[in-house]
Amino acid sequence: MTEHDTGRTVYLDHAATTPMVPAAVEAMTAHLLEVGNPSSLHASGRHARRIVEESRETIAQALNCRPGEVVFTSGGTEADNLAVKGMFWARHATDPRRRRILSTAIEHHAVLDPLHWLADTEGAEVELLPVDERARLDVDALRGSIERDPGSVALISVMWANNEVGTLQPIDDVVAIAAEHGIPVHTDAVQAVGHVPVDFAASGVDALTLTGHKLGGPYGVGALVVRREVEVSPLVHGGGQERDIRSGTLDTPAIAGFAAAVELAVKQQAEHAARIGALRDDLVRRVTAAVPEAHLHGHPTLRLPGNAHLGFPGCEGDSLLMLLDARGIECSTGSACSAGVPQPSHVLLAMGCDEDQARHSLRFTLGHTTTHADVDAVVEAIVPVIERARAARAK
Repeated sequence: MTEHDTGRTVYLDHAATTPMVPAAVEAMTAHLLEVGNPSSLHASGRHARRIVEESRETIAQALNCRPGEVVFTSGGTEADNLAVKGMFWARHATDPRRRRILSTAIEHHAVLDPLHWLADTEGAEVELLPVDERARLDVDALRGSIERDPGSVALISVMWANNEVGTLQPIDDVVAIAAEHGIPVHTDAVQAVGHVPVDFAASGVDALTLTGHKLGGPYGVGALVVRREVEVSPLVHGGGQERDIRSGTLDTPAIAGFAAAVELAVKQQAEHAARIGALRDDLVRRVTAAVPEAHLHGHPTLRLPGNAHLGFPGCEGDSLLMLLDARGIECSTGSACSAGVPQPSHVLLAMGCDEDQARHSLRFTLGHTTTHADVDAVVEAIVPVIERARAARAK
């Protein structure tokens, strides 16, 4: 049944944003009417500061880091920019030979665009390392690039999990290789926290990005978890909040909601992954049975539990998306930050797809509100939608 039959929207774009969980709504709304700048010294300010610091401790406990390592930001994009630019500036200032930044060709634009900006304006030498056909980093290519001139590498940035096809990256290998040469590692873990186990201390990374709205928290708040020992030059100068790394008045209610969402997502991670992983597998099995030429992109097992990125030869992904949307089924052709622009996915191109293959895909991402009925709706709609999309393309 679709929206036209039931009035219900089938929402399968949780990688773009997921609904707030009640615990986060409750924590956030509890403080919306309270006054007090966390930097103020009077009682109202101290109360707000206590909320912020308790939230910082909650997040630190969930991610296994020190509270002082949690730097609040406006979200994942700011945190990625702060990590990539701030770590590059600090490392390059200490040693001008450190001009190279190593990353992958499949990063989110929140990492890729700052890298390109640093190359264009700051003299950085950016190397985007290759991935295989399943979107896993070529670890040998990373090792070879470092060993060619380790003293020139300022930092490495490799995402924990790809936002489009869901493939998990070999972070352990990246950290081990980088550690041999004393090179700091940043990881964009926006898609990973709450979906797969993420342990900051155990991972060995030096900086990690997460954001609220991907795991049941509010929009507009996130964090860069960064080791105390790592130098980071600020993007924003002002009041010196957040260890002088990120100035600006802190959003106490949003931070409270963010902390509640992180705590719950991490606590329920294993159960959540098992439930939506089973739903995802059912969706892939039934869609590929109904459309035999359909195929799954990304690694078959080393992937996010809620990600089903499917290719439909002979179709345009944008057409499929709009036809499904007309039936009340909401999904994506890839990253929401570049959706709506008719261009092939840079992730699929990096995986070896040609331009046509990189345009014929849909990303279904499942989350905490997803049900068996949602999967049924996709299976029911997919064949007539594909027939209409192919007919339209043939005209």
